Amino acid sequence: MENLLSNATEILLLAFLTITFLQSGIDKVLDWKGNLEWLSGHFSKTPFKGSVPVLLGIVLVMEIMSGVLSAVGIVQFVVEGESSIGFFGAILAALTLLMLLLGQRVAKDYVGAQTIVVYLIPTVFLVYLMQ
Repeated sequence: MENLLSNATEILLLAFLTITFLQSGIDKVLDWKGNLEWLSGHFSKTPFKGSVPVLLGIVLVMEIMSGVLSAVGIVQFVVEGESSIGFFGAILAALTLLMLLLGQRVAKDYVGAQTIVVYLIPTVFLVYLMQ
């Protein structure tokens, strides 16, 4: 219980990343075709237009890895009181969000880019807390 209380902020932020990235990654797996169709249209007038399937696969892998590392990080905090695995999950999550931000900016979807920043702020704060 002491580990939970002394690391509550980190655990809550890791739970946030776990939910965010596992849900997004699982959605991409379950609706690959729908995601690919939407993103192909979204990036049709960008330099990414011919690479959407590959980039979607990369983002999928990064999201699942970010979510899994964050979930394992929660367990490690509870058991050991620290979490190197959660730290790597937070770093990978931040890199994933930066990739998504780049995509939104290149597609000139500035509202979408703002939404990514909403996720990036607590993620960078978590990296700061865990370093």
